[in-house]
Amino acid sequence: MMYKAEFVHKARLELLEAWEWYEDKQAGLGDRFIKEVFRVVNIIEQDHNRYPERRRYYREALTRVFPYLIIYRVSNRKKRIAIVAVFHTRRNPKLKFRNT
Repeated sequence: MMYKAEFVHKARLELLEAWEWYEDKQAGLGDRFIKEVFRVVNIIEQDHNRYPERRRYYREALTRVFPYLIIYRVSNRKKRIAIVAVFHTRRNPKLKFRNT
C-alpha cells in the first residue's frame, strides 16, 4: 500500500517562499522548482525507506538541480508521510529540525 504525503504548515510556507524567490529570478523557474519538489515527493510516496534516516524518525531526500532537502517523517500506523521541511542546503543545518 502506497503511503500518502502531506505538507505540514511550516513546509508549505517554505515551499511557497522558495517558489516566490525563484519566480522573482526568472518567470517559470518557480514552477520548475515545484515540479522537482513534487517529483521527489512522489518517489518518497512510492518508497519512503529509500532515503536515509538522518535524525531519529526523520529522513532527507535531496532534489536535483535545486539545492533543497525534503525532510519527512513516516507514520506506519497511519500510512502517512509528513513533509516537515523544504530546506535550502545553504542554511544552517542546525535549523533543519527546528519546530518539527
